[in-house]
Amino acid sequence: MICAYIRVSCSDQSTKRQEEALKSYGIEKYFIEKASGKDMNRPELQKCLDFCRENDVLYILDFSRIARSTKNLLDIVEFLQQKKVTLISVKENINTSTPQGRLMLTMIGAIYTFERENMLERQREGIAIAKKEGKYKGRKAISIENFGEWYQMWQHRIYSKTQLAKELGISRQTLYKLFEEYEKANPPKIQQ
Repeated sequence: MICAYIRVSCSDQSTKRQEEALKSYGIEKYFIEKASGKDMNRPELQKCLDFCRENDVLYILDFSRIARSTKNLLDIVEFLQQKKVTLISVKENINTSTPQGRLMLTMIGAIYTFERENMLERQREGIAIAKKEGKYKGRKAISIENFGEWYQMWQHRIYSKTQLAKELGISRQTLYKLFEEYEKANPPKIQQ
């Protein structure tokens, strides 16, 4: 079977560019994800890796779509090789079924990691300068009116964390931060 994994970093980005670029390869099954590539904890990636079988081919537009670090990229490639699945990156023109493809894969993965680390370093430097000049205040704090009531609904299992985050229109990570702040400000009363 010929599969494709497509990823964009956030929900407001479009996958159309990747879908169009992969259209001519006879893709039979797509795995499309809107999530950060910083780690491998992505539902569609996991479904894709589980789905692929021996002699399948997995297409990606480029390696940055499937992994952001060399280690994750090489782990995915090794996993696919153990399953006898070929990974083909269209942009880099690399096929992991060949020795040259595996060599190039390792080198490109290292370059992507280097570029990402440099970008993050520049970002940290820019934020530090902006803070020093008083121009950077960070993200605005998120405040939920009557958060204590929402917290109680979670405590009484009316909502799961996922449901509550969706209901409030925030990410689970933001919800965890709000829980932490709420619990710090409202420590549990110890009954004697």
